[in-house]
Amino acid sequence: MKKVLVSGASIGGPVLAYWLGRHGFDVTVVERAPAPRKGGQAVDIRGAALTVVERMGLLERIRELRTSMRGMSMVDADGNELMRSEEETLSGGRFDSPDIEIMRDDLNRVLLGASTARYLYGDSIATLGEDGEVTFDSGRHDRYDHVIGADGLHSNVRRLAFGPEQQFLHHLGTYVSIYTAENFLGLDHWQTWFNAGEAGGALFSDRDPAEMRVNLGFRSGVLDYDYRDVEQQKRLIQEHCAGVWEADRLLEAMWKADDFYFDSMAQVKMERWTKGRVALVGDAGYCASPLSGQGTSLALVGAYVLAEELGAGGADAHDRYEARMRPFVAANQALAHENPGQGAAPESVQRAANSITLA
Repeated sequence: MKKVLVSGASIGGPVLAYWLGRHGFDVTVVERAPAPRKGGQAVDIRGAALTVVERMGLLERIRELRTSMRGMSMVDADGNELMRSEEETLSGGRFDSPDIEIMRDDLNRVLLGASTARYLYGDSIATLGEDGEVTFDSGRHDRYDHVIGADGLHSNVRRLAFGPEQQFLHHLGTYVSIYTAENFLGLDHWQTWFNAGEAGGALFSDRDPAEMRVNLGFRSGVLDYDYRDVEQQKRLIQEHCAGVWEADRLLEAMWKADDFYFDSMAQVKMERWTKGRVALVGDAGYCASPLSGQGTSLALVGAYVLAEELGAGGADAHDRYEARMRPFVAANQALAHENPGQGAAPESVQRAANSITLA
């Protein structure tokens, strides 16, 4: 039985683990975080990605956990309402769409429950040899037939196998944070969007009336910061978002949040996502950025296609994976550039979401 090591246990990793297990591989998933990560933004499952979760037998459960927004509004710097809609939201699109919007941590929990792989939390890959020999930060070592990076924008596997991330990341001019806060505005299944010059954000409350998720972000050129230094990242948000609506209370809540996440809006572009025994999936290989609205769908579909090709075997399995995914990735990455600041047109999003056929 061939052994596979997957790095990353968010979205692509558990899906890979599920399908590789179905194809008869012995799968281990290693995750740097000490436990499944909580928090995160609302994510979308569209087009071919819906087929993937349906084939996993998870579609109905995911539908049960979808967000249930009643609508959205936009306000000015003083909180005065500029517009509202009860037909769609900026994050999830039209309510009559077949697409599913779900909180990232809810989706992660469902995907983890479907996989029978071995999960190693609180560890990471330290060295990676061409022969599949892996040493871990914990001191463990083992050899694998395949090593797959599903470990996000700042992929450790990509760095070890392909080189420093600076040659692959393309900054899109925006930084964004998300965290959970007390719902001091009393939002009820609602989104509120706001901006103030170069900064802005969104607030949304769904199933738990006591909580809301906060997005705060700002436009900027490339910043030099440590993507693992949460305190430094919070200081950046404090500095750049001090003038937004409800800034005092939102920033006070930020400093208390234990699920704070911050990163740049960026895309990953590479000539190859595979090298020797190594392959990349999702944001690690072809991040489209949240501006595309398709990062989760890319991870779901990419994991399914890679597992399918590895399961079919042959020396050209990686080449087949690349050939099938390239047009799909290109179509979805283009969404982030179609209408800067406003988002791609719904018809463009649907066209990109369905631009791959799953056998």
